[in-house]
Amino acid sequence: MNLWRTNSCDAWQAALDQYADTVREQQVNGLAEIDAWYREELPARIATRRPAYITLAELEYLTVWKMKRGVWRERNRLLVRGNSSATVRQVSRAAFAAVPDYRKPVDLLSTLAGVGPATASAALAAYAPDIYPFFDELVGAQIPGLGKVAFTAAYYQRYAAALRQRAAQLNKRCAQRAWTAHDLSQALWAHSGGKAAQG
Repeated sequence: MNLWRTNSCDAWQAALDQYADTVREQQVNGLAEIDAWYREELPARIATRRPAYITLAELEYLTVWKMKRGVWRERNRLLVRGNSSATVRQVSRAAFAAVPDYRKPVDLLSTLAGVGPATASAALAAYAPDIYPFFDELVGAQIPGLGKVAFTAAYYQRYAAALRQRAAQLNKRCAQRAWTAHDLSQALWAHSGGKAAQG
């Protein structure tokens, strides 16, 4: 089934419901635990802060989450860790304050060492999932018209816009829940089977 093209609310919900099982099926050491932290704890922590920001430890941890779910790049983790705590707090505060602008928050977070559009999107999805879906190549490959996945700011803007538009379409049809762009990215990732299903 082509999940992207279906208008079945039940099919989308079933894919999203499969997400946690798909995470476990990756058989990546510690992924299930860090994924639960990313989905449940991190958004709650950010929501309690006025103004909102993330810490250096959280940025490093979500970078580890992103790489455990995708491709491990130790140099990126070390670059992220090399940012100062004060800089991460200051830059993330400015990025979150720029929401709902589509571009500026991604651009601001991408000024941090080791942070590109995918890591920036992970932080933003934890704060404003309706606007910023997590940037994953397995998701991008399922969205028609985007072309070959490129980890650039321009590609992410097209990717996020497509997911926001698709979420708006589903929200007109599906009364049982409100879909965010990030929900759709998680459902599409689960539908792909994750990296374990690609080999």
